[in-house]
Amino acid sequence: MSLPTISRVPASGLLRSIRDLRWLLRSIAPLATPRRALTQMGYRRPGQPREDKPPWWRVKFDFSKGLKGMKRHFTLLKEEFFAQFVGPMGKPIIEHMLEQNQVLWEFRGPHSLQEWTISCDREIGGKSEVYLKVGRNNETCLLYGTLCSDPPKDGETRYSGYCTMRAKQPLASFDRKRYHDWSSFNTLHLRIRGDGRPWMINVIAETYYTHQKDDMYSYFLYTRGGPYWQDVKIPFSKFFLAHRGRVQDDQHELWLDKINAIGFTLGDKADGPFQLEIDFIGVCKDYAHTEDFAYEKYKRNPEV
Repeated sequence: MSLPTISRVPASGLLRSIRDLRWLLRSIAPLATPRRALTQMGYRRPGQPREDKPPWWRVKFDFSKGLKGMKRHFTLLKEEFFAQFVGPMGKPIIEHMLEQNQVLWEFRGPHSLQEWTISCDREIGGKSEVYLKVGRNNETCLLYGTLCSDPPKDGETRYSGYCTMRAKQPLASFDRKRYHDWSSFNTLHLRIRGDGRPWMINVIAETYYTHQKDDMYSYFLYTRGGPYWQDVKIPFSKFFLAHRGRVQDDQHELWLDKINAIGFTLGDKADGPFQLEIDFIGVCKDYAHTEDFAYEKYKRNPEV
């Protein structure tokens, strides 16, 4: 088609052709999208509607609430500034060096439960239930509920049946991450009372790469059942590395200088009610335990 022919096309025809071209590009846009962009989208459970709202629509802008938050953060910043002149973690250096036992979580009242969060497979369509409350005399923590291993009927999930309890990430001023330093200890100490079910204790440490964000160290917790309390001491050298529930071949010891949280998981496939009562969670220094790591470390390039 020559240039004069194009110039003689009426304006209505040009608008119609442009409208058709825009419709065609819109129809082939999903096919032209790179696969990498599709894999980085947020996961959505089958059957749930898609949310097209912007991420800031849930934020409630409140001026008075903002002033209270600023006051709280500056108070925490002041405490952190003067605590460093006292010693590590606000303790004198002599006390920090000679400390052999430290209670991290002690359940004494409803306020102590605010540091923990619970979840179960009901979030993905399962039928399990989990609850958390203060025990008798407000001196213990009682985790109870019902475990059900029936998978949701969504056509995708094959396995189900878990209940978890996890400590929240400690935060410093202005919502900065604050870590637990357990480098002076080598044993985890718990006082619990269960119903005979096996649990899994998970220790979440800070990682340096994004692909390691789901790494955690786990070990088994066997409860006796009955009315008697049991003191459980588990060396940190017994914890093994797992990623999203799968034990890794490349094992290495747990770094105790930056611990984010600790958690408990129940998934023994035994449907029915359960309960776990916890008095306190702490760490201690056992001088009789000299083991560095209980499992074999594989070398990628073994020496000949």
